[in-house]
Amino acid sequence: MPYETGKIMREKTVKTLDRLRDAIYRPISSLQVEAWVTEEPVPYANRMQGERLALSPGDRWGKLWDCAWFHFTGVVPESAAGRKVVLLIDVNGELCLVDKEGSPVQGLTNINSEFDFELGLPGKRVVDVTPCAGGGETVDLWADAGCNDLFGRYRSGTLKEADIAVCNEAVRQLYYDFEVLAELADQVSPASSRKARVERKLYEASLALAEINEETVQRASELLAPELARRGGDAELRISAIGHAHIDLAWLWPIRETIRKGARTFSTALRNLEKYPDYVFGASQPQLYQWMKEYYPKLYDRISERVREGRWELQGAMWVEPDTNISGGEALVRQILYGKKFFREEFGEDVRVLWLPDVFGYAGSLPQLLALSGVDYMMTQKLSWNTYNKHPHHSFIWEGIDGTGVLTHLPPEDTYNSPAAPRSLAKIEREYLDRGVSDQALMLFGIGDGGGGPGEEHLERLAREKSLSGLPPVVQEPSLSFFRRLEKEASSFQRYRGELYLEKHQGTLTSQARNKRYNRQMEIALREAEFAASLAMALGSDSYPSEHLERIWKETLLYQFHDILPGSSIGRVYEESLARYAVLLEETRSLVTAAYEEVAGRLGISGEPIVFNSLPWERREWVEWKGEWLAVRVPGMGGIALAEAAAQADCGALRAEAGVLENERLRVTFAEDGSLASIYDKTAGREALRPGERGNVLTVYHDDGDAWDFPRDYRESVAGTMRLEHVEYAVQGPRAVAKQLYRFGESTLMLTVSLSEGGAAVEFAAVADWRESGKMLRTSFAASVESGMATCEIQFGYLKRPTTRNTLEEMAMDEICAHRYIDLSQPDYGVALLNDCKYGHRAEGHVLDLNLLRSPSYPDPAADRASHEFRYALLPHEGDFVTAGVSRRGYEFNVPLTVVEGTMSPESAGAADQDRLAHHRELEWLTVDHPHVMIEAVKKAEESDDVIVRLYESAGGAAKARLSSSLPCLEAAETNLMEEEEGSAPLELEDSGITLMFRAFEIKTVRLKLKK
Repeated sequence: MPYETGKIMREKTVKTLDRLRDAIYRPISSLQVEAWVTEEPVPYANRMQGERLALSPGDRWGKLWDCAWFHFTGVVPESAAGRKVVLLIDVNGELCLVDKEGSPVQGLTNINSEFDFELGLPGKRVVDVTPCAGGGETVDLWADAGCNDLFGRYRSGTLKEADIAVCNEAVRQLYYDFEVLAELADQVSPASSRKARVERKLYEASLALAEINEETVQRASELLAPELARRGGDAELRISAIGHAHIDLAWLWPIRETIRKGARTFSTALRNLEKYPDYVFGASQPQLYQWMKEYYPKLYDRISERVREGRWELQGAMWVEPDTNISGGEALVRQILYGKKFFREEFGEDVRVLWLPDVFGYAGSLPQLLALSGVDYMMTQKLSWNTYNKHPHHSFIWEGIDGTGVLTHLPPEDTYNSPAAPRSLAKIEREYLDRGVSDQALMLFGIGDGGGGPGEEHLERLAREKSLSGLPPVVQEPSLSFFRRLEKEASSFQRYRGELYLEKHQGTLTSQARNKRYNRQMEIALREAEFAASLAMALGSDSYPSEHLERIWKETLLYQFHDILPGSSIGRVYEESLARYAVLLEETRSLVTAAYEEVAGRLGISGEPIVFNSLPWERREWVEWKGEWLAVRVPGMGGIALAEAAAQADCGALRAEAGVLENERLRVTFAEDGSLASIYDKTAGREALRPGERGNVLTVYHDDGDAWDFPRDYRESVAGTMRLEHVEYAVQGPRAVAKQLYRFGESTLMLTVSLSEGGAAVEFAAVADWRESGKMLRTSFAASVESGMATCEIQFGYLKRPTTRNTLEEMAMDEICAHRYIDLSQPDYGVALLNDCKYGHRAEGHVLDLNLLRSPSYPDPAADRASHEFRYALLPHEGDFVTAGVSRRGYEFNVPLTVVEGTMSPESAGAADQDRLAHHRELEWLTVDHPHVMIEAVKKAEESDDVIVRLYESAGGAAKARLSSSLPCLEAAETNLMEEEEGSAPLELEDSGITLMFRAFEIKTVRLKLKK
């Protein structure tokens, strides 16, 4: 039929493809199935402790999150002799087959699972038994099951199938021949002879397969073989493919299920590495490997073998794939430090690629952190999710706020779940934005989140696509090999400076507010604990709690995973993380107290309080001790006996009366609704708020979004404002306060507005009982300044973001991330909005806006309907934000002074210590003489008793700073973030001090060897 139309030929091919799929497996016998069901996982040794069920297909065995040990038994029928035999198992859940010792062997995933079928079918149900049965073989398998689908949903929890089947290998091979060629025909040019030939041969093969039997299958295979054998010519583009299984460490399932998802996925990858010699698999996140080592040691040993072989790539230089908007600067350093350290110690490999396929935006300080850690390359694809503007490059040099660049690649297929089909290769070639300067592109194939990664279908397709005419050639190899070739083209790539802003998921800057508050508190407490323990060590202690701190750090880093910290997981994840945060914070604060108490004793201060300051500048503030407020002066990076710290203070300037709070610097006037009608700066002689407009306007908006996103036009859907029900004014100690009670719907907000004696900011301390659904609470301040840019603190510096909405790019960047402060400044004056645990901000025109709470209903129906505490402050200032030292004020607002009572007697210190200290009642350990250089961390070195000091330039300009120690140092050296000196010469010590030169936003790490 030479004149048959293409449409009819294609329809025939599709029908034949379906018939071939159905002919691959033929069930010949049912397995006997038993299951022991429990609510939580139990180990293999206890597998028969749950409720026992005997099951047949269609029988229900569990509800969402139930666990079960399944036992499958049977005998291969004699009729299967000489045939390839497999098992077909689907329990409508996720399953992991184990060996006789209970170690994972292979993961299976239910067919009935939510997934984008354009990326492939998610189910894995086939278990090989023997390539050539003798008949009579026994089947006796145990498997660990979870009653949840790929994305954690409940899909009936019933046994779907459990059969012994024969596999027609010739039909299976022919099926993939048909599939690849049929899709190839759809991807090549409609006018090409290649398309015409392939379609014709598929049609002829379909005609030959009117009946599927051994003879017709062989005939069809022979017809298609020449088309599969056709190779491409000189390639314009080479595609590197790496097997991948992105695993969210928590999301629509609890953390405990992730551990089991990892075992299922990794055991499946190992099984396929045995079957397919070209296959190369990669996986990131040392935390996941640590779980495998702990829970499945035999599986971990097999992974190690494949790593040594070079077919399993260790990816991702961070402990987990963290959120990089909200995580603090030192936390990102520790993600890399602990991540790289784990891979080095466990596998002897130094990971060079940052692997972040799925995070919700990328902080502008990341390139410098990577360069200082020996991470040369970065891979992500999430920017393809932008709502309004397409990111202009797939291969580019991403330049951070300090000017450091890192070679970055976004796989042009815009997914990390590639089906590795002809359409994948064609899309990469068609849509690669930098194909004019690069002939290299990366493809990540497989199914993640418990889907077992790449399956048979991916690997069979790739075997046929290596150099198939009509498609760019594809090779399976580690991503590092790809990046090293891409690097040779890097001189031709464009540079992209600043943050990589994702035009989506801005709701994650606010969702699950209690988790975010705990995260900020943990970062502060860990910083304090390391400083206190380092100071004790510098004074002669040998009890630095390294292992304890590392354990706490790693769990904190786990909760910074990009679906935990952003607030986009199910409720159970937060029930568990909040409980653990409370324990971790108490542990860390206990470490702080213990270390400072030891310091007090070594300073000869016993039985009386001492106040400590971990920030590197002198602070004059108020502290409360045993119910009494004291004005204190505390040296930087040290401590002083409270008796010596206390200073006289006159609180006579404080005033609190109806509608007014006042101190010597500010006079605050309230409107009837509780908002601020005026903030008059008496020092500057001007108003900080725009005349006729208000400050601290507490607006509630309708928000029908989910945990990730709220409507971009939410400002057009005002639900109302918090209604002031009661207010009291009073002077309480060193503060003039207004205690306000607000209500909206079923929610209340207790807000304490205060001015402290000598204070330069209006402070707001909130206790909210938030019970709204589908609502968002924000506060806004209309400042009396004009600035086209807002200054937003990020990790190790700041970003300038536009306050205009002139372009689509500016409009898309409406909700923005800032850490401790956001500022609007003119050269002569400005206002800063500080906070102690919030991240979502908006800056348009002269208005600063802070997102306080939101309550979406998916994926956690009860998200943030709870009690919350948070603080924020408005800081008017003369000059711009640099002149006013806004960065320092942000630190002070978050890092409190610490008062402890000395309990260690001076006699417990050694004689040498007593002579050296001479009972000092004041100590300023570390100082830096430049106002814009911040000491971010002080800690014990990882591999010695030296002290590590991490500093950075905070104002965006060059700086020459002297770092000095009041305690003797023997030597000093600059290191990278991995605490390696990298051949640099020792720093010149002069009177226990060194001089450091900083460029804008530069981070420096210094190792100090102390005199014992």
